[in-house]
Amino acid sequence: MEKSYLKLLENNKTWAALQKNNDPEFFIELTKGQTPDYLWIGCSDSRVPANQITGTKPGEMFVHRNIANMVVHSDMNLLSVLSYAVDVLKVKHIIVCGHYGCGGILAAMGNKQYGLIDNWLRHIKDVYIYHHAELDNIKDKEKRVRRFVELNIVEQVHDLGKTSIVQNAWKSEQPLHIHGWVYDTADGEIIDLGVTFTCTKDLHSVYHLENED
Repeated sequence: MEKSYLKLLENNKTWAALQKNNDPEFFIELTKGQTPDYLWIGCSDSRVPANQITGTKPGEMFVHRNIANMVVHSDMNLLSVLSYAVDVLKVKHIIVCGHYGCGGILAAMGNKQYGLIDNWLRHIKDVYIYHHAELDNIKDKEKRVRRFVELNIVEQVHDLGKTSIVQNAWKSEQPLHIHGWVYDTADGEIIDLGVTFTCTKDLHSVYHLENED
Protein backbone atom coordinates (compact mmCIF):
# COMPACT_ATOMS: atom_id res chain seq x y z
CA MET A 1 0.00 0.00 0.00
CA GLU A 2 1.20 3.48 -0.90
CA LYS A 3 1.93 5.20 2.42
CA SER A 4 2.90 8.78 1.57
CA TYR A 5 -0.13 9.89 3.57
CA LEU A 6 1.68 8.91 6.76
CA LYS A 7 3.90 11.96 6.45
CA LEU A 8 0.81 14.10 7.07
CA LEU A 9 0.39 12.57 10.50
CA GLU A 10 4.06 13.09 11.23
CA ASN A 11 3.84 16.69 10.05
CA ASN A 12 0.83 17.22 12.31
CA LYS A 13 2.71 16.05 15.38
CA THR A 14 5.59 18.37 14.55
CA TRP A 15 3.22 21.31 13.95
CA ALA A 16 1.25 20.71 17.16
CA ALA A 17 4.43 20.48 19.22
CA LEU A 18 5.73 23.70 17.69
CA GLN A 19 2.50 25.55 18.46
CA LYS A 20 2.54 24.37 22.08
CA ASN A 21 6.17 25.37 22.42
CA ASN A 22 5.56 28.86 21.01
CA ASP A 23 2.29 29.40 22.88
CA PRO A 24 1.23 26.96 25.62
CA GLU A 25 -2.29 28.48 25.55
CA PHE A 26 -2.73 28.11 21.77
CA PHE A 27 -4.98 25.04 21.73
CA ILE A 28 -6.69 25.95 24.98
CA GLU A 29 -7.89 29.17 23.35
CA LEU A 30 -9.10 27.31 20.25
CA THR A 31 -11.30 25.02 22.34
CA LYS A 32 -13.25 28.06 23.55
CA GLY A 33 -14.81 28.54 20.12
CA GLN A 34 -14.38 30.69 17.02
CA THR A 35 -15.19 34.33 16.30
CA PRO A 36 -13.89 34.91 12.77
CA ASP A 37 -14.45 38.23 11.03
CA TYR A 38 -14.09 36.68 7.59
CA LEU A 39 -15.77 34.11 5.38
CA TRP A 40 -13.53 33.01 2.52
CA ILE A 41 -15.12 31.49 -0.57
CA GLY A 42 -12.26 30.19 -2.65
CA CYS A 43 -11.23 27.57 -5.16
CA SER A 44 -10.44 24.00 -4.14
CA ASP A 45 -7.11 24.26 -5.94
CA SER A 46 -4.34 23.02 -3.65
CA ARG A 47 -2.14 25.97 -4.59
CA VAL A 48 -4.43 28.50 -2.91
CA PRO A 49 -4.43 27.89 0.87
CA ALA A 50 -6.60 30.63 2.35
CA ASN A 51 -4.91 31.00 5.74
CA GLN A 52 -1.38 30.92 4.43
CA ILE A 53 -1.78 33.52 1.70
CA THR A 54 -3.66 35.91 4.00
CA GLY A 55 -1.50 35.38 7.06
CA THR A 56 -4.50 34.47 9.21
CA LYS A 57 -4.40 32.10 12.16
CA PRO A 58 -6.73 29.21 13.03
CA GLY A 59 -10.01 30.71 14.25
CA GLU A 60 -9.70 33.93 12.24
CA MET A 61 -11.27 32.82 8.95
CA PHE A 62 -14.25 30.61 8.11
CA VAL A 63 -13.58 28.84 4.82
CA HIS A 64 -15.62 27.32 1.99
CA ARG A 65 -13.96 26.02 -1.15
CA ASN A 66 -15.21 24.51 -4.38
CA ILE A 67 -14.12 24.30 -8.00
CA ALA A 68 -13.71 27.85 -9.38
CA ASN A 69 -15.06 29.54 -6.21
CA MET A 70 -18.67 29.43 -7.36
CA VAL A 71 -21.77 30.74 -5.58
CA VAL A 72 -24.53 28.52 -6.95
CA HIS A 73 -28.02 29.36 -5.70
CA SER A 74 -28.99 25.67 -5.39
CA ASP A 75 -25.79 24.55 -3.62
CA MET A 76 -26.95 23.62 -0.12
CA ASN A 77 -23.38 23.18 1.04
CA LEU A 78 -22.45 26.75 0.13
CA LEU A 79 -25.72 28.15 1.46
CA SER A 80 -25.34 26.30 4.76
CA VAL A 81 -21.83 27.66 5.22
CA LEU A 82 -23.00 31.15 4.28
CA SER A 83 -25.95 31.01 6.67
CA TYR A 84 -23.82 29.85 9.59
CA ALA A 85 -21.12 32.43 8.87
CA VAL A 86 -23.55 35.34 8.56
CA ASP A 87 -26.34 34.43 10.99
CA VAL A 88 -24.38 32.69 13.73
CA LEU A 89 -20.74 33.76 13.52
CA LYS A 90 -21.69 37.29 12.38
CA VAL A 91 -18.73 37.65 10.04
CA LYS A 92 -18.11 41.18 8.82
CA HIS A 93 -16.52 40.38 5.48
CA ILE A 94 -17.18 37.76 2.81
CA ILE A 95 -14.33 37.36 0.35
CA VAL A 96 -14.70 35.61 -3.00
CA CYS A 97 -11.17 34.84 -4.10
CA GLY A 98 -10.39 33.17 -7.41
CA HIS A 99 -6.98 32.67 -8.93
CA TYR A 100 -5.27 32.97 -12.28
CA GLY A 101 -4.62 29.65 -13.97
CA CYS A 102 -7.81 28.14 -12.51
CA GLY A 103 -8.39 24.66 -13.94
CA GLY A 104 -12.16 24.97 -13.61
CA ILE A 105 -12.15 28.16 -15.67
CA LEU A 106 -9.95 26.57 -18.33
CA ALA A 107 -12.19 23.49 -18.49
CA ALA A 108 -15.32 25.63 -18.80
CA MET A 109 -13.81 27.43 -21.79
CA GLY A 110 -13.41 24.17 -23.69
CA ASN A 111 -15.73 21.44 -24.92
CA LYS A 112 -14.12 18.31 -23.49
CA GLN A 113 -16.30 16.02 -21.38
CA TYR A 114 -14.99 15.26 -17.89
CA GLY A 115 -17.91 13.35 -16.39
CA LEU A 116 -19.93 14.40 -13.36
CA ILE A 117 -18.05 17.68 -13.07
CA ASP A 118 -19.58 18.79 -16.39
CA ASN A 119 -22.74 19.69 -14.47
CA TRP A 120 -20.72 22.06 -12.28
CA LEU A 121 -18.77 23.50 -15.20
CA ARG A 122 -22.03 24.54 -16.84
CA HIS A 123 -22.50 27.20 -14.18
CA ILE A 124 -19.08 28.59 -15.11
CA LYS A 125 -19.95 28.42 -18.81
CA ASP A 126 -23.05 30.50 -18.08
CA VAL A 127 -20.78 33.25 -16.75
CA TYR A 128 -18.83 33.14 -20.01
CA ILE A 129 -22.05 33.59 -21.98
CA TYR A 130 -22.95 36.66 -19.90
CA HIS A 131 -19.67 38.26 -20.94
CA HIS A 132 -18.98 36.56 -24.27
CA ALA A 133 -18.89 39.82 -26.22
CA GLU A 134 -15.96 41.11 -24.18
CA LEU A 135 -14.21 37.77 -23.85
CA ASP A 136 -14.50 36.73 -27.49
CA ASN A 137 -12.95 40.05 -28.46
CA ILE A 138 -9.75 39.22 -26.54
CA LYS A 139 -7.59 37.44 -29.11
CA ASP A 140 -4.74 36.51 -26.78
CA LYS A 141 -5.89 33.28 -25.06
CA GLU A 142 -3.89 33.82 -21.87
CA LYS A 143 -5.32 37.31 -21.43
CA ARG A 144 -8.81 36.00 -22.21
CA VAL A 145 -8.49 33.32 -19.54
CA ARG A 146 -7.24 35.83 -16.95
CA ARG A 147 -10.11 38.17 -17.73
CA PHE A 148 -12.60 35.31 -17.46
CA VAL A 149 -11.20 34.48 -14.03
CA GLU A 150 -11.82 38.10 -12.96
CA LEU A 151 -15.32 38.30 -14.43
CA ASN A 152 -16.28 35.04 -12.78
CA ILE A 153 -15.27 36.44 -9.40
CA VAL A 154 -17.33 39.57 -9.99
CA GLU A 155 -20.38 37.47 -10.87
CA GLN A 156 -20.01 35.43 -7.68
CA VAL A 157 -19.96 38.63 -5.63
CA HIS A 158 -23.22 39.59 -7.32
CA ASP A 159 -24.68 36.14 -6.65
CA LEU A 160 -23.85 36.43 -2.95
CA GLY A 161 -25.69 39.72 -2.79
CA LYS A 162 -28.74 38.11 -4.39
CA THR A 163 -29.16 35.62 -1.54
CA SER A 164 -31.80 36.16 1.12
CA ILE A 165 -29.12 35.37 3.74
CA VAL A 166 -27.04 38.40 2.82
CA GLN A 167 -29.97 40.71 2.11
CA ASN A 168 -31.62 39.93 5.45
CA ALA A 169 -28.36 40.73 7.22
CA TRP A 170 -28.23 44.07 5.45
CA LYS A 171 -31.86 44.79 6.33
CA SER A 172 -31.09 44.20 10.00
CA GLU A 173 -28.17 46.63 9.65
CA GLN A 174 -25.62 43.93 10.30
CA PRO A 175 -22.24 45.21 9.07
CA LEU A 176 -21.41 42.96 6.15
CA HIS A 177 -19.15 43.61 3.17
CA ILE A 178 -18.64 41.36 0.14
CA HIS A 179 -15.35 41.59 -1.74
CA GLY A 180 -13.97 40.16 -4.97
CA TRP A 181 -10.26 39.28 -5.04
CA VAL A 182 -7.97 37.34 -7.33
CA TYR A 183 -4.80 35.51 -6.32
CA ASP A 184 -1.85 35.39 -8.68
CA THR A 185 0.02 32.11 -8.31
CA ALA A 186 2.92 33.62 -10.29
CA ASP A 187 3.95 35.99 -7.49
CA GLY A 188 1.78 35.07 -4.52
CA GLU A 189 -0.03 38.41 -4.36
CA ILE A 190 -3.76 39.05 -3.97
CA ILE A 191 -5.36 41.72 -6.14
CA ASP A 192 -8.49 43.56 -5.02
CA LEU A 193 -10.75 43.75 -8.08
CA GLY A 194 -12.50 46.80 -6.68
CA VAL A 195 -15.92 45.17 -6.47
CA THR A 196 -17.36 45.54 -2.96
CA PHE A 197 -21.03 45.29 -2.00
CA THR A 198 -22.26 46.72 1.29
CA CYS A 199 -26.03 46.97 0.84
CA THR A 200 -28.94 45.92 -1.37
CA LYS A 201 -28.61 49.14 -3.38
CA ASP A 202 -25.46 47.71 -4.93
CA LEU A 203 -27.69 45.20 -6.76
CA HIS A 204 -30.09 45.79 -9.63
CA SER A 205 -33.59 46.36 -8.22
CA VAL A 206 -34.93 43.16 -9.82
CA TYR A 207 -32.91 41.19 -7.26
CA HIS A 208 -34.14 43.11 -4.21
CA LEU A 209 -36.04 40.83 -1.85
CA GLU A 210 -38.88 42.03 0.34
CA ASN A 211 -40.24 40.36 3.46
CA GLU A 212 -43.86 39.24 3.44
CA ASP A 213 -46.22 41.38 5.52
